[in-house]
Amino acid sequence: MKRSLVAASAAVAAALVLSGCAAGSGSSDAGDAGADATIAIGSLYEPQNLSNTQGGGQGVTEAFNGNVYEGLYKLTDDGEVEPLLAASEETSEDGLTYTITLRDDVTFHSGKALTSADVKASVEAVTAEDSQSARKSSFGVISDIATPDDQTVVFTLSQRSISFLYNLSYIWIVNSEAGDLTQTEDGTGPYTLDEWRQGSTLTLTRWDDYWGEQAKNAEVVFTYFTDATAEDNALLTGEIDLITSVQSPDSLAQFDGSDDYVVSEGTSTTKELLAFNDRVAPFDNALVRKAVYSAIDTEKLLTSIWGDYGTLIGSMVPPTDPWYEDLTSVNPYDLDLARQQLTEAGYPDGFTFTLDTPSYDPHPAVAEFLQSQLAEVGITVEINTISADEWYTKVFKDRDFTATLQEHVNDRDVVWYGNPDFYWGYDNADVQQWVSEAEQATTTDEQTTLLRQVNEQIAQDAASVWLYLYPQIVVASSDVSGYPVNGLNSQFFAYDIVKS
Repeated sequence: MKRSLVAASAAVAAALVLSGCAAGSGSSDAGDAGADATIAIGSLYEPQNLSNTQGGGQGVTEAFNGNVYEGLYKLTDDGEVEPLLAASEETSEDGLTYTITLRDDVTFHSGKALTSADVKASVEAVTAEDSQSARKSSFGVISDIATPDDQTVVFTLSQRSISFLYNLSYIWIVNSEAGDLTQTEDGTGPYTLDEWRQGSTLTLTRWDDYWGEQAKNAEVVFTYFTDATAEDNALLTGEIDLITSVQSPDSLAQFDGSDDYVVSEGTSTTKELLAFNDRVAPFDNALVRKAVYSAIDTEKLLTSIWGDYGTLIGSMVPPTDPWYEDLTSVNPYDLDLARQQLTEAGYPDGFTFTLDTPSYDPHPAVAEFLQSQLAEVGITVEINTISADEWYTKVFKDRDFTATLQEHVNDRDVVWYGNPDFYWGYDNADVQQWVSEAEQATTTDEQTTLLRQVNEQIAQDAASVWLYLYPQIVVASSDVSGYPVNGLNSQFFAYDIVKS
């Protein structure tokens, strides 16, 4: 682990975004100081749309998850699952039936009461054929959803799923009667959507009829930037109050050590990947993938992008996952080894490939670094810079790529290597079997053992190149507190943020 900027204290951590408290936790009323404040949040991740099933991206998760929409369950700071809209659940002895009772005091922003029909429709939207949710395959075990009354949902599974309640935390419960929600919303959270000015801002307003404790601020404005320098300048000039995730250490000197700002590093689950299309030559050959991995000095890359911050992991699994192990030595930086592997794979003189590179930071700089490094072993990288929208269509949806850069933000996402239909197309029967067995495990120890096997195998196969784990650095004005500093799954709960 690289050095930390400011270690989050236990007292601060208890109030962070992913704490075990209910949404809007921490008592607040209209008389509290700062209760009428507007909190201006800077972000580089504007939503593509406002749906979590239609390719809204991590920007809509950042702004809406826990703020506008809520799930039956939520994740705590350590990745544990706690009930939110679910009041209780019962699991059958064989693990195939989950009976969930809903809270009876929840309404949507439109005024409609939450019912089991909304839960059923929300889950079915994620599993629908046209769903673009990355978590879609996680719910393939559901064989039936029954709604015997308005407050009860019964899920019947085709096989045991030890992660079922955890997976439910990813599903927003949406008003089943609301219609198209790509440009508007109807959730149950502590904020409503006031206005989305695309390319500029997204404004959330405290909802006075929220079923839980109200947000401690009156309004949150997410201000979107395409350039990290412009975002930094906005904080320096007071246009915004905080930056959710700093994208370069170069900007930190102007904030670190100043009484006017607080710089904090939390826990990140965001991995920077060089993702191959394992279906197509030359990356259908594991030796080629391993050669590329060993031709990249990932430590030098991390330092060039993040200075003293961030972590090398050598796999898809961050240290916060139960099945983490340090696999950085499996594909070591070794140019002689890389050349040997290329020769054995039938590419003694190297080859040329196109790297589809998202246009936002830090991907362009990473692409140029890889281009320089791989040239040393005869591999020519042609960089094709594309927008986030283009990446989603070209790479994720159409699989029309040879290799790409992308950040993957979620925890526990090593299981995607057990899905050969995922965009990178990694296809290993053993891994698929282990992922399936891990999901059907009866104990967490059994699940952990199996997913460690998965982790080790994908590293041996260099299924992707896991370049580094992002640091999670939040910079805020010193008169602002209560903001989250951990980066689990792009969530950024805003309800506890206050101004002094």
